Amino acid sequence: MTNRTFEDKPATRERVPLLLGLVGPSGSGKTYSALRLATGIQKAVGGDIYFVDTEARRALHYADRFRFRHVAFGMPFGPLDYLAAIEHCVKKGAKTVIVDSMSHEHEGPGGVLEMHEAECERLMKQWKTSREKVQMTAWAKPKQDRRRLINTVLQMPCNFIFCFRAKEKLKIIPGKQPENQGWMPIAGDEFVFEMTMNALLYPGSNGVPVWRTDEPGERKMTKLPEQFRALFSNSESLSEDLGEKMATWALGTAKDGLFSELRDAIAMADEGGLAHVAARVEEIPKTQALPGGQYKALKALIQDRRAELARLISEQEAAANGEVPADQEPHSRRGDEGEENAAQ
Repeated sequence: MTNRTFEDKPATRERVPLLLGLVGPSGSGKTYSALRLATGIQKAVGGDIYFVDTEARRALHYADRFRFRHVAFGMPFGPLDYLAAIEHCVKKGAKTVIVDSMSHEHEGPGGVLEMHEAECERLMKQWKTSREKVQMTAWAKPKQDRRRLINTVLQMPCNFIFCFRAKEKLKIIPGKQPENQGWMPIAGDEFVFEMTMNALLYPGSNGVPVWRTDEPGERKMTKLPEQFRALFSNSESLSEDLGEKMATWALGTAKDGLFSELRDAIAMADEGGLAHVAARVEEIPKTQALPGGQYKALKALIQDRRAELARLISEQEAAANGEVPADQEPHSRRGDEGEENAAQ
C-alpha cells in the first residue's frame, strides 16, 4: 500500500500553449499562413515571433510584411538539432515560434531516416549480421531523440506553428489496387498527432484549409478540435484574426479571477488606491496575465474611475468654499416671488 497523498480542487481551464500544424505541398501557402497566424497570436500573448527557417532563408521574402526574428537553420536536421534551434528561441524570450519546415527532421540530411540507416550500418558491422536482423533495433536511437524533442517542446511555455511538407501517398494492399491516401505530411506520425490542430492546405489554396475530404489518409491527419470549430465554420484563409482568437482561448479561464479582482478594486478605489491598481494593470502586457481584450477593458475602467473621482473632488472643494453646484441650486428669489404671486 503506497503512502502517497493527493489533493483535489475545482477544475478550471488553465493556460496552455498552442501547437499548430500546417500541412501542404509547395505553393499551398504554409509560410505566409504561419506568419499571419503568428502575428495574431502575438496580439493576444505579446512577445516576439521567432522563425526557424530550414528552407534556404525563404522566410525573409516576407520580412517587409511581418515582424519576426529569423533563425537560419541548415543541416544536419536531426531531432536534437531542431531542439537546439527551438531552445535558442525560447531562451531568447520567444512567445511564438514558427518552424518551417519540420519535414527535414524526418527525411532531410541527418534526419530520422538517415539516422536509422546509419544505425543499421553500424549494428551490421558490430553484430556481423544482416540488415533484416538489425532493422528494428536500429530505430531505437532516432526514435529516442525524436521523443526527447517532442517531450521537451510539450513542456515549453511557448506557442508553436510547425509547417510540414506533404506528398501524395498510396497504400499498397496485397492482391488489390493501391489505395490513394491523399496529401500526407512528411513527418513521423507521433509528431503530427501531438498538434493541437492540423490544417491541410491544398496546392494553390491561398491559405484556405480543407477540413472535409474523401481521402482516408487526409482524414486521419487533419485535426480540428471542438473548441475551434466555430472559428472555421466559413471557408476563409488562415489569418491574424483566427490566430488571435485561438490564442485567446488558449489563455484559459483561470485568469478570470484576476480580472474580477482588478475590476472590483478599480470600482472601490480612492485616488491613491487607483494609482496602485493602475500600476498592477500596466504590468499585464509584460506578464500576459490577461488577454488583450480584458487589459483594454481595465484601462477603460481606470479612466472612467479617474473622471468620477475628479468630479467628486471638485464637488467637495466647491462645498468647502460655500459654493453650490449648478444642478443643486435652489429656485431664485424672483422665481419664488412669482410662484407666491401666482398662488395669491
